[in-house]
Amino acid sequence: MGLSKHELGKWGEALVAKTFPCPRCKRYFTLRRLPPNFKCADVICDFCGYLAQVKTITASDVARVPRTVLGAAWGPQQKRMKAGIYFPMFVVLRNRRRSAVYYLPTEFQKPNMFKKRKPLSRHARRAGWQGFTYDLSSLAEGALVRLL
Repeated sequence: MGLSKHELGKWGEALVAKTFPCPRCKRYFTLRRLPPNFKCADVICDFCGYLAQVKTITASDVARVPRTVLGAAWGPQQKRMKAGIYFPMFVVLRNRRRSAVYYLPTEFQKPNMFKKRKPLSRHARRAGWQGFTYDLSSLAEGALVRLL
């Protein structure tokens, strides 16, 4: 049986935190998970303050990054983009037997890779909420680096 989306996300964040050094200060075991619903970031380095997003998805082939990945809330992301603030991203792919982790630094992120989704219908539990997707197919060749 697979993990729920919430459990899968927690698993990916924990994998990144325990496996990789901070990309900024290069120290191991300093990445920590942020509290749930922290806007636009999932891990922080408790030494240098580095912030990053972690997106974990189930994939049949962990050697191939999907064309799109679901993001979170569009509003906070749009405000950060207008301010020129982008967070690096770890993309964690998992299937029953294997996993892979890819890294996307901020210098390869452009506004056109963030695609606004339609707001939820008025009958939805969170009516009007609007998310976005990351369009990874729009990235330059070599932008995503496989770490694991």
